Amino acid sequence: MERKIYLSNISLSKAREIFWEAALKRELGTEEIITTEAAGRVTAEPVFARLSSPHYHAAAMDGVAVKAADTFGAAATSPRRLCLEKDAFYVDTGGLLPHGCDAVIMIEDVFFPDKENSRAIEIREPATPWQHVRSIGEDIVATEMILPSFHHIRSFDIGALLNGGVFTLKVFKKPLVALIPTGSELIDPVRLPEPGKILESNSYTFSAAVRNWGAEAVRFPIVKDDLQELEAALSKAAGESDLLLISAGSSAGRKDYTFNILNKLGEVLVHGVAMRPGKPVILAMIGSTPVVGLPGYPVAAYMALELFVMPLLYYWQKQNPPQRQLLEAYSSRRVLSSLKEEEFLRLKVGKVNDHFVATPLPRGSGVSMSLVRADGVTSIPQDKEGIETGEAVSVELWRSAAEIENTIVCLGSHDLSLDILNDHLQKQGLGYTLSSAHVGSMGGIMALKRGETHLAGLHLLDPDSGLYNIPYVQRYLPETEIVLVHLAKRELGLMVASGNPLKIAGLEDLGRSDVVFVNRQKGAGTRIFLDFMLRKKGIDPVSISGYEREEYNHLSVAAAVAAGGAHAGLGIRAAAGALGVDFIPLAQESYDLAIPLFFYNSAKCRALLEVISSPAFREAVEKMGGYDLQQSGEVAWRSKQ
Repeated sequence: MERKIYLSNISLSKAREIFWEAALKRELGTEEIITTEAAGRVTAEPVFARLSSPHYHAAAMDGVAVKAADTFGAAATSPRRLCLEKDAFYVDTGGLLPHGCDAVIMIEDVFFPDKENSRAIEIREPATPWQHVRSIGEDIVATEMILPSFHHIRSFDIGALLNGGVFTLKVFKKPLVALIPTGSELIDPVRLPEPGKILESNSYTFSAAVRNWGAEAVRFPIVKDDLQELEAALSKAAGESDLLLISAGSSAGRKDYTFNILNKLGEVLVHGVAMRPGKPVILAMIGSTPVVGLPGYPVAAYMALELFVMPLLYYWQKQNPPQRQLLEAYSSRRVLSSLKEEEFLRLKVGKVNDHFVATPLPRGSGVSMSLVRADGVTSIPQDKEGIETGEAVSVELWRSAAEIENTIVCLGSHDLSLDILNDHLQKQGLGYTLSSAHVGSMGGIMALKRGETHLAGLHLLDPDSGLYNIPYVQRYLPETEIVLVHLAKRELGLMVASGNPLKIAGLEDLGRSDVVFVNRQKGAGTRIFLDFMLRKKGIDPVSISGYEREEYNHLSVAAAVAAGGAHAGLGIRAAAGALGVDFIPLAQESYDLAIPLFFYNSAKCRALLEVISSPAFREAVEKMGGYDLQQSGEVAWRSKQ
């Protein structure tokens, strides 16, 4: 078998075969623990009852215990009289059945005919032997097997074990996973970082994940980019753990020492897997301890964690990895993929017009929000060049199908109010969520045209009429019944560095040689507004440095300006306020929701419109600044069919 593959392009399946063959030779052993703390553990051997349950004949009802034969012949017309403490005995549910008794009569079926004699009772129906009695071993019989080997212990298993007299049991040891974050630029997440420093978050993500998968996690302190320090940490951790995870340093950069150290301390099995994200992963062994060198980018690291580490932890505990639900959906966009890797594409999923639509999320390895926002993931095989618009894909769900059914899909222009809208929608407690993906206003209109979204956020200025949105809906969706619901008026303008050091006053200054601009993507309403204004003012886009640089939402533009990557960008006041940059107002635009009539009349849409019209939502959005929601929720226009 081939070993020590340096930055290779070995297939995912082959890499897992090589790694697991070596890793599974390690045996974790067993331990005996008390039953009350056994939930979530896995039995190492069959567990047998030491005690029957119940271990005595017990009353199943509150009433009186009797000998059934003493009640034979009883009827309403000829009741049978018994004497308490002689022929009948009070019992409570779960109580010991008195000697000689074999039945219980519910207290509501017992009558007291003689007020002078409190011990006399009357029975008007015969009891059958063993009625309302829990006989010995009804639930568990001593020596019966309660749980087999390799059983994942659930909460209700604990009760059965205790009732069977099992107070301790043998389980497999939890895998102990050591986590080592590396990088001189990292700082612990206890304070906000200075420029050039990065908050160390990966190891905390890894720790939470492996605990969910049944392991224990031990996080080591951050190790700087020092060869000797890193070697000492890896050697120590490998000797104290069942599995070692190293965060960052797995690639081939000048400070990526992991490969060389692992090759020195043990054996590198694989370095580089044909997968995206996660290609630079290292799979190695130090003695009998498996080691995974994970990429520093969070998405790449997490995908490698799921594909290599999660199954290993389950196999060690004699369990099969959980199988997530698969769902067939249709891609809302064309996605090109390299033939060099198998790609794992994160997706937003919703049900529109009785079929599921999957919208690809940003593919960058550093975009951790693509994991947060994803409803699932699909795999593009290595021999496939991508996915076409409308092509069926198999989605491995990260949320339940029921949650997907209750998702309202909004494709179109980005606006900060959409996240607030989703938050308030969920607070209704109806189970509905709003899933928004930023594809630009024109992208939203095209999604409506293809039947891929429930609604689209638009802010498109028509140069000829001066109207927002209506002319575009009429032009591009003539066959679709659309209701245009007003969400907000918002201020649009130039975002510039705090204090406006370059004294930028308006669009005319964008052509200056000392000004660098950051733009929005083609099809975005903000980009259409900019191009309209540039034509109106006779400004050639070629003269604007940075005109070709594109960001996909207002916050990204504001962030570029705040970080000094650009001197100016066009966006909304709320984004400027959120990132602490100055704002030069240019216009007030109308941001509307275009809703097809079929969805407008649905219960989900009624719930959404109720939130949009609520004072609480309006107040929350207006707090961000630059918004006017006085007409929020009003129908601005509807098509006539």
